[in-house]
Order: sequence, then C-alpha cells, then structure tokens
Amino acid sequence: MVHSSNSLNPLQLNTWLRGAAQKDALAFRQLYDASSPRLYGLALRILRRRELAEEALQESFVSIWHHAGDYQAGLSAPMTWMTTIVRNKSFDLLRRLQAEVEIDGEDFDERVLASLRDPSANPADALELSSEAKALAICMAALEEKHRNAIGLAFFHDLSHSDVARKLALPIGTVKTWIRRSLARLQACLTAGGRAA
Repeated sequence: MVHSSNSLNPLQLNTWLRGAAQKDALAFRQLYDASSPRLYGLALRILRRRELAEEALQESFVSIWHHAGDYQAGLSAPMTWMTTIVRNKSFDLLRRLQAEVEIDGEDFDERVLASLRDPSANPADALELSSEAKALAICMAALEEKHRNAIGLAFFHDLSHSDVARKLALPIGTVKTWIRRSLARLQACLTAGGRAA
C-alpha cells in the first residue's frame, strides 16, 4: 500500500514502533524516515531556530527509542504519541534556554542583534548601524576575546551551546557560564549607554 508523507499510515507506524520496542534498528530507521519531516516541522514552529529544532528532534527520537515499549495503540495513534514527545521536548528546551539567558528584552534588542548578524556587513558598514547597534558593538569589544567568541557563535551564528562547546573545545558548562556572564556584562554596559570605552 502506497502512502504519502502527508497521510502517514498508522498501522505501518505502529508496526515500526513495535519493532523499535524490540530494539530493531531497521524498523526504528524506517519510523524515523517516515515521521521525522513532520515532527521536525512541529519542533521548528515552536523553537523557531533550525539547530534547536534538530536538537529537540534528536532528543525526541532517543526518547522514542527508549520508550517505544510504553506506546499503547489503544490510547493514541502513533503520530499523536510521537507528536506529544516532540512538543514536550521542544518546550523543555525552550524553558532551559530561557532559564540560561535571563536578559531584559528592551536592552538586548533583537533588531540590534539582527543588524550585527547581517552577513553582508563589513567594518565600514558599522558606521551606518543604529546608535543601539554601535553601543552593542562597543560593549562587545569590551568583553574578553574568548567570551566574545562564545557570544558571537551562539547569537550571531545561531549555534546551540553544545555546538559552541564543540567548536571551542570546551566543556558545555564553561560555555554556558561564559555566555551567561557575558550577557549580564553586555546588559550592564548597554544600560550605561555603551560607555565601556
């Protein structure tokens, strides 16, 4: 029976889930291939960033692999069960990120970040940036180089904390601490109107 990815066959998904419960790697791979595009779309709608959605999807499938034996067909369709896991993992990730980066939105304006993220910008273009962006550039320059690198990778290159840790060959705890402290320093500097220099 042919089925499109738009109408995933619950019986087939159920079969693959039962296989995954028996630790059948091929069944799990087929389950992943069939359902991951839709589940990734859900994670992306919640998290808004590709690498975060990928992280949530990965965590979700690890959970699906470990808990496939808990799935009860009588209670929900396979996609409903997996969607619930992805939604929960996505919201968990969102809460973790919000706890790590407690910062006043007014001071750390998304528009400022967007202006500095512009890949076509060069140093001469910095003169054209808004006064807010100039203040942020001055405050960024006041940070230690290693902290500036961590912040830059996390915010201007949209990398997750684990990706930043891998790139800088540092423990994730160190990266999280640096980013948290740097954000606090940036916030203080911006509140003072960028007068760090």
